[in-house]
Amino acid sequence: MKKIIIAIDGFSSCGKSTMAKDLAREVGYIYIDTGAMYRAVTLYCIEHNLFNADGTIREEELKTQMQDIHISFRLDAETQRPVTYLNGADVENRIRTMEVSSRVSPVATLGFVREALVRQQQEMGKDKGIVMDGRDIGTVVFPDAELKIFVTASAEIRARRRYDELKAKGEEASFEEILHNVEERDRIDQNREVSPLRKADDAVLLDNSNMTIAEQKEWLKRQFDKAVHV
Repeated sequence: MKKIIIAIDGFSSCGKSTMAKDLAREVGYIYIDTGAMYRAVTLYCIEHNLFNADGTIREEELKTQMQDIHISFRLDAETQRPVTYLNGADVENRIRTMEVSSRVSPVATLGFVREALVRQQQEMGKDKGIVMDGRDIGTVVFPDAELKIFVTASAEIRARRRYDELKAKGEEASFEEILHNVEERDRIDQNREVSPLRKADDAVLLDNSNMTIAEQKEWLKRQFDKAVHV
């Protein structure tokens, strides 16, 4: 069976990462979470005081330090899930906090950050057999991907999912704050100058607002089977 590239794009908190991980595991592909890469750069900025008091980034400082930011993924032997590493350190939990979520969009709008990470992503996909999710995979990173999926759901449903996820981890969370964060990220993602979030013309649309995980998995597997047998 031929190997393909699967590009999954869509809005924040749509469950893209979960579905991409599950699909990759089911078909024996490598999963790459590009959102985690931008979150890792954001965490680096927080830990190296590269945010100004008004929330903007010290761009020139970050630009000179991008060559020192190395992001990789390793499979957790116990969970069989990929774990994000920043310069050799496991940052999987730290990049999922609200502090990082609320600051990632300004980082992701920077052209030099996107260029650096897109280069890394394209290198990861040169042998195909990958599932990659993000905001611009089917439009910028892999415009020739054999299977492109664009995921959406209502902002309220996405905020509720994120709220439930944080509460399940025992973290304090405000639904209103999360909803505002989701809506603000949508606005920034769709209106940024560099690689704005949009559905590729040849992407298959998936609105998972009212789908169960099982229904989603079944739908994705059907799309995969169609794509590899073309």
